[in-house]
Amino acid sequence: MEGLDRFLVATSTIGFICVCKVFVKFLKWVWVMFLRPPKNLKEYGSWAIITGSTDGIGKAMAFEFASKGLNLLLVGRNPLKLETTLKEIRERHGVEVKFVVIDMQKVSGEEIAKRIEEAIDGLDVGLLVNGAGLAYPYARFFHEVDLELMDAIVKVNLEATTWITKAVIPSMLKKKKGAIVNIGSGSSVVLPSYPLVTLYAATKGYLAMFSRCISLEYKHQGIDIQCQVPLFVSTKMTKMKKSVFVPTPELYSKTCTRWIGYEKLVEPYFLHSVQGFLIRAIPHALMDSYMLRYFLYFRAKGLSKDSNKAKETSLAASDSQ
Repeated sequence: MEGLDRFLVATSTIGFICVCKVFVKFLKWVWVMFLRPPKNLKEYGSWAIITGSTDGIGKAMAFEFASKGLNLLLVGRNPLKLETTLKEIRERHGVEVKFVVIDMQKVSGEEIAKRIEEAIDGLDVGLLVNGAGLAYPYARFFHEVDLELMDAIVKVNLEATTWITKAVIPSMLKKKKGAIVNIGSGSSVVLPSYPLVTLYAATKGYLAMFSRCISLEYKHQGIDIQCQVPLFVSTKMTKMKKSVFVPTPELYSKTCTRWIGYEKLVEPYFLHSVQGFLIRAIPHALMDSYMLRYFLYFRAKGLSKDSNKAKETSLAASDSQ
C-alpha cells in the first residue's frame, strides 16, 4: 500500500504541474492577445516604409500607421495605384507620404536596394514592413508551374525582401533603433505541409527563418525584427470572402500593429492563433492528406476555368474570322 500511495502522490503531483503549466500558458496568451500594451511606433522613427502598399494587408497597414501619425514611404509597381493610395492617406490623415515605383518581378536585387537607399536618404526611417507577396493563380503541381511564375515568386517573396532589408538596416544601426516586420504565412509555420502551392510556402518559410536569425543578430543593437504569419485574410490574393476566421485586411492590420516590437514569430490575429492551436493538435498524416485533397479540388477548378477561357478565346477568334 505504501508503494501505491507514493505512486498516487507522484502522478497527482505531475498532473497538477501539467495543469498549472497549461493554465500559465493560457494566461500568457490572454495577456499578449488582449491586454499587453502596444509599443509607441513613433519612438522608432517618424517614417515607415511599406512594400505591397496598394492592396491587401500592406495597404491596410499603411492607413493604420498613418492614423498613428507616421509618415509613409510606399513601395509598389503601379504608379497610378500608388498615387491614388497616397492621396487617400493624405486626405484622411494629413501625414507626409512619398512613393517609389519598383517592379520587383523585373528589377535585380542590387537595383532594388539602390533605389530604396536613394528614397530613404535624409528620412528618419523607424519601421519597415515587407508586405509584398505573390502566389499561384490556383493550386498546381510543382512541375506545372511555368518558369515566368517561378521566377516572379522567388524575386518578390524572397529576393526583394532580402535586399530591401539589407538597404534599410544600416540607417537603423546608426541611430540604434528600428523595427522590421516581414509578412510570412501560416502555410509555412502552422501547417505541416502546403502541397500544390509549394513554391509560395517555401519562400514564406524562408522569411520565417530569415526573420528569426537577423532578429538575434540585431536585437542587442535596438532593432526589433519580427515575422508575422497570418492564416487566411480576405484579400485579392486569397480570393476569400470575409468570415469569422477570415478577417478583412483592416481588421488584421489593427491587430498586427499591436505585436510590433515583441516576439520574433507571431500569429497576431487571435482567431488565427486558435486555429493554429487546433491544427497543431491534428496528426500530421491526417493534415497532409486533407491538404492534398483540398488543393487537388482547387487545381481542378482552376484548370476548368483555364479550359473555358481558352474555348471562349478560340470561339471569339473564329467569329472574327
